[in-house]
Amino acid sequence: MVEFRLRDGTGRITLKWVIEDTDRHGNVRLYVRRRPNPKVRLMETPGTPEFMAEYQAAINGVPYIKGAPAVTPAKKPAPPVRRDTRPGSFQALCEFYYASGMFQGLAPSTRAVRRRELDALCIAHGHRSARTIETIHIVKIRDDKAETPDAANNLVKTLRHMFSAAVEGGLLPSNPAAGVKKLTTGGEGHHTWTMKEVEAFELVHPLGTMPRLALALLLYTGQRRSDVIRMGPQHIRDGHIVITQAKNARRNPVTVQIPIISALQEALDAMPGGHLAFLTTAYGRPFSPAGFGIRFREWCNKAGLIHCSAHGLRKAALTRLAELGASELEMAAISGHRDLNQLRPYTRAARQRVLAGHAMALFEEHLSNKNVPPKSEVRRSGTFSVRKALKSLTR
Repeated sequence: MVEFRLRDGTGRITLKWVIEDTDRHGNVRLYVRRRPNPKVRLMETPGTPEFMAEYQAAINGVPYIKGAPAVTPAKKPAPPVRRDTRPGSFQALCEFYYASGMFQGLAPSTRAVRRRELDALCIAHGHRSARTIETIHIVKIRDDKAETPDAANNLVKTLRHMFSAAVEGGLLPSNPAAGVKKLTTGGEGHHTWTMKEVEAFELVHPLGTMPRLALALLLYTGQRRSDVIRMGPQHIRDGHIVITQAKNARRNPVTVQIPIISALQEALDAMPGGHLAFLTTAYGRPFSPAGFGIRFREWCNKAGLIHCSAHGLRKAALTRLAELGASELEMAAISGHRDLNQLRPYTRAARQRVLAGHAMALFEEHLSNKNVPPKSEVRRSGTFSVRKALKSLTR
């Protein structure tokens, strides 16, 4: 959302679905993005009656004609929602879960997602008896979403958590979702940036621009976008960025201390200060996680990197650290992972490449019959420096 001051100075208004975009000349453009309607640019002066009429037409998905009365399309009737909160129904079980300590202990964003998932299920299954739900029914619900395996797995996770709360509360004798397996996603998730892609982004977005600072914060700290958008001068201590990660902050908080390497310091020094957050909108306000994701997507598109994303830079940082020989514990000190198994895909691929290169160098030496020690990137001794590894990301 974007906030404007009315033209006559009488107050402020806040508009939903309005996003900002800065062109290559530094001009701020305003658009309305309300799915499923297409993105519409707003041409009138913000705060004027003409601007509000244009905005209203855009959110209604109708053409804007200056001076013509606003046209509001007929709303489609919402699908009927079956609400059956009789004791023992699936709907009643969901309501119990929403009020439970297990649900309230989740992060607000997680609670919102899980409530949407369960409310959608209640449309078709809310009237059913919760005690009649078996594992086979959970498998059917999962398989109905097989075209989007990640969403299916998340739904199973939500159901498993809800039924666990029901068992703990004495409403059910067992958890029917406990033994349901995850679907194979068949992908590696977000694309991992290559150094050539980083250079292509930097070529389009030079030092002194917000996109360049965003890339530096993501790549040279290895943090998620939800943490990067909160970073500011108050988080710098003794040459480190010290921040408690937003993920699981209420249940199992993780605080990381990331050394500020020269490439990151250069990007910070090139930007004017004066804000509590390094990354701000054109109006000087901090980004929301979703808003930053949309804006970073636009910055990537401008650089021709339509397959790249903000999270892919976190993966790029971890991949590069693994290639440089960082151990899983050293990588976890940067990423904040508590489960080292989540880091093994990075280290396994990196070690395979390094070890394969070392092995073939031995083969080459044998064939050439030369007594020259093979070149190897395998670290045999010494202490690994996280600061040096991060610095080498710029090479």
